[in-house]
Amino acid sequence: MKKVIQLVSDDFEDLELWCPVMRLREEGIQVDLVAEKPGKYHGKYGVPCEVELTFKDIKAEDYDGILVPGGWAPDKLRRFTEVLDMVRHMDAEGKVIGEICHAGWVLISSGILKGRKVTSTPGIRDDMENAGATWIDQACVVDGHIISARRPPDIPEYGRALVEALK
Repeated sequence: MKKVIQLVSDDFEDLELWCPVMRLREEGIQVDLVAEKPGKYHGKYGVPCEVELTFKDIKAEDYDGILVPGGWAPDKLRRFTEVLDMVRHMDAEGKVIGEICHAGWVLISSGILKGRKVTSTPGIRDDMENAGATWIDQACVVDGHIISARRPPDIPEYGRALVEALK
């Protein structure tokens, strides 16, 4: 069975976290919600998320991919060395890295975007390009094992690309 980490922090974009989780689980992929501490987290619009696993409880090498939600959570998540190390590990191993909307901030802080093609919310386009990425304005961009999307209306294409990469 494939296993994926879904990073969580408060103020995640509700749809950008839950839709990919549900889509992958529908395909029989195990998705573990992982955060700084166990407990309840809330999305920007109030949707709750109960987390049992912490960054220190898991090992990236036990997983086939990692998902970073959008919203304001990425600005918090990129401050944790454990998160950056997980993303770097996934990149070095060629494992799936999914990012949507503002999630690109985590990849920027991980230092893995130089020479990569990605998309994001247009608001962080400059950040992505300054990190060395080529930013493309389309619903979903797949560059090897990195799968990126702009915002909630792009979730169907993002979800299909994640499933295809993990199957």
